[in-house]
Amino acid sequence: MGGSLAGPIPTDQHDFALWEKRVDALMVICSGKGHFTVDGLRRVLEDMGPEAFETMSYYERWVASINQNLIEAGVYSTAELAARMSEVAARGATYGDAADG
Repeated sequence: MGGSLAGPIPTDQHDFALWEKRVDALMVICSGKGHFTVDGLRRVLEDMGPEAFETMSYYERWVASINQNLIEAGVYSTAELAARMSEVAARGATYGDAADG
């Protein structure tokens, strides 16, 4: 986080999970459509408190930032996001548990 010592930088590489690749693609698509820029992504990331950096992964912070930017751009509201999240949660632990597909 800006200005704070973070210790050594891990230099080992890892394979990205599918959801992380999807988050990266979402960022590219949303910025390509002009909803926000990488500066907008960074602005929200930098506004997050220290707890976000201690408890969230890199791409979890990206998801939060992308959502904040899309809400600010008027793409969807917090109520619409909450409703959609409830729908997804109702599917259960796997998509196979989805009541309505």
